[in-house]
Amino acid sequence: MKLGFLTACLPDRSLPEIAVWAVAQGYEALEVAAWPDLGARPFTATHLDVAGFGDREAEQTRELFESHGLTLSSLAFYDNNLHPDPDERAAVNAHVAACIDAAALLGCPTVGTFVGRHPGRSVVENLREAEKVFAPLVDRAGERGVKLIIENCVMEGWHPDGYPGNLAYSPELWEWMFSIGLYLNYDPSHLVWMGIDPVEALRPYVDKIPHAQAKDVQLFPDRRNRYGWPGKTVAREDPWDVGWWRYRVPGLGDVDWRAVVDTLYEGGFDGVLSVEHEDPVWGGTEDKIHTGLQVAHRTLRPLIVA
Repeated sequence: MKLGFLTACLPDRSLPEIAVWAVAQGYEALEVAAWPDLGARPFTATHLDVAGFGDREAEQTRELFESHGLTLSSLAFYDNNLHPDPDERAAVNAHVAACIDAAALLGCPTVGTFVGRHPGRSVVENLREAEKVFAPLVDRAGERGVKLIIENCVMEGWHPDGYPGNLAYSPELWEWMFSIGLYLNYDPSHLVWMGIDPVEALRPYVDKIPHAQAKDVQLFPDRRNRYGWPGKTVAREDPWDVGWWRYRVPGLGDVDWRAVVDTLYEGGFDGVLSVEHEDPVWGGTEDKIHTGLQVAHRTLRPLIVA
């Protein structure tokens, strides 16, 4: 197992700059943000431009990682593959395909994305549609030796009522994903606030997890007593402000990281555990983000066998 982080938390830094900093802090891998240019949209970045990505760009990127002794664990483009607007959906699907092609050129084992959801349709209707949407993407990935991985993030802000906007939030849905050739990018933080034990949920599926993310979550149960599980409704100006929990860097929330890492090892996981930094306390400035990544490293590094 290696320890890395998702580069999206540092959108204003170049990939070479991030690589230098990561090595200096003791990180061993990078999960590289590969969104198209979406302006100021939060938690996205373009550290690898996969549009028109060719042999020359692949060689330069491989040389960057080799020169710093880093592993490129995954290309990250987490967006709604079932977007209700047909043009937007087509653009998202096409960019996933471009990420797959770039990963193949780089020898990168995985590409991460979301299933997504059409919020005006039922879960079952969405699943049937997703089987059609993902069939060519799964085939493309398989032909190129790449695994398409889905993070189990709930994406509640994509639904007008705060319900799941990404249909990958439970083991029941993971099994559906596996049945159509998708893999899991396991992140325990989402399971905790959903009321699912992240260790017991993980245990049966480690062999379907080629990549994992490390994000923590801090719960405020007294506030949940007011809002209920879906969070704020009457006064929810920010679709992502549920009101009773928040993401943290590993070590500052409620996830039992010793149990999570031990269960990954017990199940035979030998991939990359990638810190996904979305902590509002250690965010907002680059210095704070760096500190958050250092806290995560101090938390997780002692748990990973050298």
